[in-house]
Amino acid sequence: MDINSLFSVKDKVVVITGGGSGIGLMISTAFVKNGAKVYITSRKAKVLETAAAELTKMGPGQCIALPCDLQNLDKTLELAQTIGRRSPTIPDKAWTKLLTLNVQRVFSGGPQADSPARIINIGSVDGLRVPALITPAYAASKAAVHHLTRVLAANLGGKHVTANAIAPGPFQSHMMAATLKNAQDAIVSRIPMGRIGRPEDMGAMCVFLASHGGSYINGTVIPVDGGAIIANQTYAHL
Repeated sequence: MDINSLFSVKDKVVVITGGGSGIGLMISTAFVKNGAKVYITSRKAKVLETAAAELTKMGPGQCIALPCDLQNLDKTLELAQTIGRRSPTIPDKAWTKLLTLNVQRVFSGGPQADSPARIINIGSVDGLRVPALITPAYAASKAAVHHLTRVLAANLGGKHVTANAIAPGPFQSHMMAATLKNAQDAIVSRIPMGRIGRPEDMGAMCVFLASHGGSYINGTVIPVDGGAIIANQTYAHL
């Protein structure tokens, strides 16, 4: 029950899609700084190589860039096979099940026999509420990620794999840059914590879900939003 045993991710093998920028980079940083072996993947090879070099320099973990177009099934299967060869402690079936999905994916698993492999999907608070901006396709896709997570949890639990999703609120990222530049004060005013998310907020949640201490959590969608959803619900009833 000591904290190092409960929450250590040292020597775990982690695959992070979009891991070279934005929220993905926040997650990559948290795992590398805590001793994990991290594979980051996306279509942006140069971004990945730069991020991997910087993260490995930070240590104590290692970061490896594996560029891949995850919308291409054949390329995705090649990626799964490459990682499977490099990390034989992870069942190929688990990698394939995850990496062939056409949504944003995060997979983290460890070599411990008593610790399940983990799927951590990144959804959005806009998949839990009607967003302020008119973005129906984005909101619907994130709601689908949340429900897909529940389906995976129900079907993979017996195969020693957990599946959970994180629903971030506003974080500083390339996608959010323009919105925050134009409306950060208004956005922050609706968040009870009075700020947007920080890298450590996202990193800590992913490390927790991937650690031994998170091994009995399965099928959840966890908002990391400073209370924004609850505040919006409260205001709506006033």
